[in-house]
Amino acid sequence: MEFRCRLGTQTGEVTEEMHVAESESKLRQELEAKGLYVLSLSRRGALGWPGLSFAKRRRIKTREFLVFNQELATLLRAGMPLVQSLDILRQRVEDPSFKAALDDVHDRVSAGAALSEAFEAQGETIPGIYTASLLAGEKSGGLEEVIRRYVAHVKVITAVKRKTLSALVYPAILLLLSLVVVSIIVLRVVPEFEGFYQSFDAELPIATRMIVAVSAFLRSYLFFVVLGLGGAVAAVWSWLRRPGGVAMLDRLILRLPAVGTIAGRFATSQLTRTLATLLSGGIPLVNAIDVASRALGNRFFADQLRVVGQRVREGEALAVALADRGVFPAVAIKMVEVGESTGALQEMLTSVADFFDEEIDTQLGRFITIIEPVLLVIMGVVIAALLIALYMPLLQLGSVLS
Repeated sequence: MEFRCRLGTQTGEVTEEMHVAESESKLRQELEAKGLYVLSLSRRGALGWPGLSFAKRRRIKTREFLVFNQELATLLRAGMPLVQSLDILRQRVEDPSFKAALDDVHDRVSAGAALSEAFEAQGETIPGIYTASLLAGEKSGGLEEVIRRYVAHVKVITAVKRKTLSALVYPAILLLLSLVVVSIIVLRVVPEFEGFYQSFDAELPIATRMIVAVSAFLRSYLFFVVLGLGGAVAAVWSWLRRPGGVAMLDRLILRLPAVGTIAGRFATSQLTRTLATLLSGGIPLVNAIDVASRALGNRFFADQLRVVGQRVREGEALAVALADRGVFPAVAIKMVEVGESTGALQEMLTSVADFFDEEIDTQLGRFITIIEPVLLVIMGVVIAALLIALYMPLLQLGSVLS
């Protein structure tokens, strides 16, 4: 890999140079060994233009990361030293982004850094809950145990996500097919009928005229329609990139009927299970809340949780802080209150997560049971209305000819 370096010498001179190295950590060690001060270091872009990077490290795939941690926990249980375990596992990784991260982690641990520090240095490619769990394991001396607990946590969260997405596949296919059929009718079938209608010296029904007009408009201005849709998508994407944009979208999703209920239960399940995992590793509640807020997929819930963390840091009970936000389910708040009063907060948080996982299954079943026939009915009504509007002049052909 090629890196663009901004270096400072012992005489105070600043230079910019290009260097080739296997990893960023090795390059830093080489430059510092020469007595140079590394002011900035960035990987050169894939097209060769300095400062233009198309080789941004991607987020590591969940499945590959879980396999790595399962193997790491097995090696540590067998008594294998940590550095040697990392060296063995990094050679078996095929994903380039993950391999580059493990190479850097291995180099940092070999140089004396803690495993949690080495993974935290990888930035957003590594989940915050993972580095926090590693830190707790290093302090308690149970690194292998916290790794296995993290693997179990991610498996449950991933299973719920997969089940939710699988349940939404069929409705999405129905909706897509209905759009395709309507587009074919409007853009291909209607123009064929339009020429036939023009041979009639009579006024067409209003429904037929509307469909013919819509078809003519879309065919004449299809490019601009597509361009407008693309601009709208780009505008929404730009809005989501703004600070608070994703949180606002997540808040809107929570207000949707049926879908918002499922999204809220999933966010609550993810929150409580993450807190339970961190607390079981020995992390203090305030720190656990901070880490959980960065791990949540729903950014609106994450923002609310940060406020809760500040209130808890000031001495307020977790259940009271959650209740004051007015967005968390009452059942979860009540169970958290019981857990705090009995000193079994971790166990109660796990029970909350299990409870909402079951609720998600129930809500998904009801949602799919309702949405599938509704989509089929809507699809049938729309297509039937289009066909009736097209064939209505033919049904009235006798009166038109007379």
